[in-house]
Amino acid sequence: MTKKQLIIATASLAFAATFAVGALAQTTGTADTSTSITTKITCVGTAVAARETAIDTAMTAYTASANGAYSARATALASAYTKSTYADVKTDVRTAWSNFSASMKTARKTWQSAKMSAWTSFRTAAKACKAPGSVSDSGNSGMETSGN
Repeated sequence: MTKKQLIIATASLAFAATFAVGALAQTTGTADTSTSITTKITCVGTAVAARETAIDTAMTAYTASANGAYSARATALASAYTKSTYADVKTDVRTAWSNFSASMKTARKTWQSAKMSAWTSFRTAAKACKAPGSVSDSGNSGMETSGN
């Protein structure tokens, strides 16, 4: 497990513990209050699940695009070094790296756009739940990978 994954896992466990304690403390009211709280928590949970599915799909697409860019670069560079003149090698190497850069830029922009869309949709859905902000994990959105 990488240091980043360990930090994310630790933060997730801390959030879950805080969330569980808060939820238990809030359910000590009347049946109507408990039902209302449970409904709001379930609503936010549904919004989180939708966001996470969208982010997972976007990350899968990003990594597939990045893998494709690396594979294409490797193939282009291998071809470049079969040339018989320095000028041809230089031209093909430059083209390989230029194409790689463009592919990675497109993949990164697509990932960032999809990530932003997932978080925007989540915030809208979570707001409609009318749950207190302490139920949401929006404060952790900065921990998302940037795609650099």
